[in-house]
Amino acid sequence: MGAYDAIDARLREEREQVVHQLSELGASESGDLRDDVDFGEGFADAASATAERTEILGLVESLKRSLEDIDQALARIADGTYGTCANCGKVIPAARLEFRPSSTYCVDCKTAKAL
Repeated sequence: MGAYDAIDARLREEREQVVHQLSELGASESGDLRDDVDFGEGFADAASATAERTEILGLVESLKRSLEDIDQALARIADGTYGTCANCGKVIPAARLEFRPSSTYCVDCKTAKAL
């Protein structure tokens, strides 16, 4: 068993949940909406349908980014670079990885990147 087997399993479970949420919103893993999604775009409800579509697209985009982060973390576990900051190369503290297993950056680099 590898050092990150528990995190790998957790990430795979999170991935399944994100894919399920995308499906519930009518989107594929790539974030594309299926053709059968109905926003009830009748004339009287056009503004409401547009608002609903905008909200769903925002949620889909957020879930898509989460899925990308999870996939990157799984790839880093597979190639042996998991737990190392992609920017500075320092070890990402275990507490950060426990809180957010898909972390790619240490706190300092993530904070600097956000600015």
